[in-house]
Amino acid sequence: MRGSLILLPIAVAALSGCATTDSPRPAATAQVPTVAVRHTSASAEAINAIATDYLSLSLEIGTHEAGYIDAYYGPAALRAAAEANPRDKPALLAATRALIARLDIAARRLSDPLDRRRATFLRAQLRAAETRLLMMQGTRFAFADEAERLFGVRPVLKPLASYDGELAKIAALVPGDGPLAARVETWLDGFTIPKDRLQKTFDAAIARCRGRSMAHIPMPEGESFRLEFVTGKSWSGYNFYQGGYHSLIQVNTDLPIRLSRALDLGCHEGYPGHHLLNMKLEEKLVKERGWAEFSVYPLYSPQSLIAEGSANYGIDLAFPEASKAETERDILMPIAEIAVPADDRYWQLLKAIDRASGARLTIAQQYLDGQIDRPTAVALTQKYLLVSAARAEQSVTFTDQYRSYVINYGLGEAMVRGYVERGQPTREEMWRRMAKIISEPTLPKDLLAR
Repeated sequence: MRGSLILLPIAVAALSGCATTDSPRPAATAQVPTVAVRHTSASAEAINAIATDYLSLSLEIGTHEAGYIDAYYGPAALRAAAEANPRDKPALLAATRALIARLDIAARRLSDPLDRRRATFLRAQLRAAETRLLMMQGTRFAFADEAERLFGVRPVLKPLASYDGELAKIAALVPGDGPLAARVETWLDGFTIPKDRLQKTFDAAIARCRGRSMAHIPMPEGESFRLEFVTGKSWSGYNFYQGGYHSLIQVNTDLPIRLSRALDLGCHEGYPGHHLLNMKLEEKLVKERGWAEFSVYPLYSPQSLIAEGSANYGIDLAFPEASKAETERDILMPIAEIAVPADDRYWQLLKAIDRASGARLTIAQQYLDGQIDRPTAVALTQKYLLVSAARAEQSVTFTDQYRSYVINYGLGEAMVRGYVERGQPTREEMWRRMAKIISEPTLPKDLLAR
């Protein structure tokens, strides 16, 4: 989400034609805005008080783990107080459980459906906080248990052998001698964006992602983001949401960036992905409703499945059917000075690779549950994700750092797709459903509701 990750080998930019700034707005300086005075019940006021305590609690937990707080744009004084005198982890665990108990009592008296969803959302976030605090103190959960407790959904994974059929199709697209992963890597290297063309290529890609999204979802006035190219990261792209409708987006250039990443990252990190989601939550929930809890984003929480799932699905929503390939062929390849292929084998290969990408979750589960060692995880990543040794190492390093977070991409995307496309809706209805997901207190289980 706001600071969300996008994994290799799946799918940012300073925009030309989209208001940008020369430097990022500082985080944690914006005050939670005053909202219009409206009647609130005593139970709703109790939820407001719990939300304020949740803010402080989350910020204190963040002092014990770098990266736990992915974004914060609430009162600076609240953050300063949390950082000045944080409670220890056992005390925070007890406080989390006490806050859950308070919330359960207050939630029973709520009558408004959206208020009840708010309370349910807060409880899921607190459950994740409880789990992460246990993990910080040495508790280890099985992969599926950890994912369910942190992100609100229990993954059901396919055996690796189920992806062998896709590997056979890929082998037919890239015939030759030697390991299939090496053949695929060599062939795709021909679609690498030269470093001196990265900025212009991403500018063009992100402008189109924004234009297609803005045609369906209104955006706050003055929104912007800034792009940085960085190195030395385990992820390929990251959105740091900073409040005030502004993001800092970083793209990792440790490994060569291929053309397919331009629209993928532009949509995922920007529009209709993380940047747009963060803006809509700030606009609709923090500013319009005064729900302060949405001004903080703990990375290890159900928010991440919604964020990553909607960001990944947003690529297909913005560029359905053949429009993505047409945009790459007609606009981005000439800008990147990449020769336009004579046939569509390049796009067929990318789709086949994507169909095999679920293998990553199975590999992560086996690795984190101790069923395979790291060299085996790297080797299996090369085989099933069809990447070089360097890319496979980066992928497994991500799993080392973020553990079961990997479920949020493929599984999250499938769940968002199922919700948005249920019942063969019109394109306009699909965008309306997407807007609902990113503007309300949405949990993974909400995507399964009919």
